[in-house]
Amino acid sequence: MKKQICSIVVLFSFLFLVTLSLAAPTCKPSGKIRGKTPPKGQCNRQNHSECCKGGKSYTTFKCSPPVSGHTKAFLTLNSFEKNGDGGGPSECDNKFHSDDEPVVALSTGWFNKKSRCLKYINILGNGKSVKAKVVDECDSTKGCDKDHDFQPPCDNDIVDGSKAVWKALGVPENKWGGLDIYWSDA
Repeated sequence: MKKQICSIVVLFSFLFLVTLSLAAPTCKPSGKIRGKTPPKGQCNRQNHSECCKGGKSYTTFKCSPPVSGHTKAFLTLNSFEKNGDGGGPSECDNKFHSDDEPVVALSTGWFNKKSRCLKYINILGNGKSVKAKVVDECDSTKGCDKDHDFQPPCDNDIVDGSKAVWKALGVPENKWGGLDIYWSDA
């Protein structure tokens, strides 16, 4: 009898997980853009930034993975200061922000047409957490142009954080650039 109950529980658990995965919304690429080589001196390589390569195909996304109370993401490093690798002023308030302020840009889907502008998110990574303000979009639909500092489009799962975010997470400076994290709305 115990074996039957155990088998039934396993079967129902499996069916539940299959149903959940089928019902979960997906985020598929929305297109591609062809990279253009930036004019000499026009792509800021600060903070491990990548510059577009002429002729290379870059995937674009209009969506991001679903947001939950514990959303998996990839943290990248960005300077939101004037002349930093973030390009122009932040999308939310048309201002530049100090690298000492915990601020982030979110991939297009999570930025959600500015709905998270100037709101806070909690970021968990490296065994620590930090609260950061959303000030910009990490554009997943466009790139390789002057408006995007001649950088490729962001992936759809990016939280692009200032140096203050990295410091708060206690990541050694020589390891800044890319980190698997979780985030949630604060």
